Amino acid sequence: MLKKIIRGKWLLFFCILLAFIAGGAYYLFNKPRFIRYAAFGIDMPVNYEIHGIDVSRYQSTIDWAEVKAMQIKNINIGFCFIKATEGTDNTDFWFKRNWSDSKENGVIRGAYHFFNPTKSGKEQAVNFIRHVKLESGDLPPVLDIEQINGANVDTLQQRLNDWLKIIEDKYKVKPIIYTNVGFYQTYLAGKFDDYPLWVAHYLIKDKPRINRNWIFWQHNEAGHVNGIDAYVDFNVFNGSATDFKKLLVK
Repeated sequence: MLKKIIRGKWLLFFCILLAFIAGGAYYLFNKPRFIRYAAFGIDMPVNYEIHGIDVSRYQSTIDWAEVKAMQIKNINIGFCFIKATEGTDNTDFWFKRNWSDSKENGVIRGAYHFFNPTKSGKEQAVNFIRHVKLESGDLPPVLDIEQINGANVDTLQQRLNDWLKIIEDKYKVKPIIYTNVGFYQTYLAGKFDDYPLWVAHYLIKDKPRINRNWIFWQHNEAGHVNGIDAYVDFNVFNGSATDFKKLLVK
């Protein structure tokens, strides 16, 4: 009887050990591999194929030719999301220039709307549509939601839904939702899981800690890019070049 107990304990020990080794191996081979590049000023997750940035008025004047030309090893700026509108009547000061100059210099572009939870989702959609004309080769529209501002959760979700439906109907493409992990899990999970997700998560160097699929990951907020005299948010696309091409507006 004692021998059986001892054998059982050893068997349990080896099972736990094998599980630990297997888990460690999975993490080792599946986590992002980061390399620090002085030119970018940050650690870059180099096992992603397509890297990009997002900008707004805080980056001021941008030399898009310099942005396009920058290449360190095999990493360049493959796309850029540009702030277009906010709330029901605000437009980003630099949007018009960034929107035209990025395309002129061959940087794949996308436009995003900073959502105000206290305002009508329908009116905010009208504001975006008024200023953003998508063309073939652009990225889908983005709804940036980061704050609740005291709004009722049900009301927030309804307003978000209004914006998303109107934008999808207008541009004939499913919009992308941008937010951070905590906000998504608290206010959006279970209601908007069928929308593509662009997730912000950069306090810990790891892949985004969210239990759902995502297509873009904002992994750092303090990068450097030639042609921009300010810190820049850095992102990666979760897929191949073929996947990325399929995402673009037809």
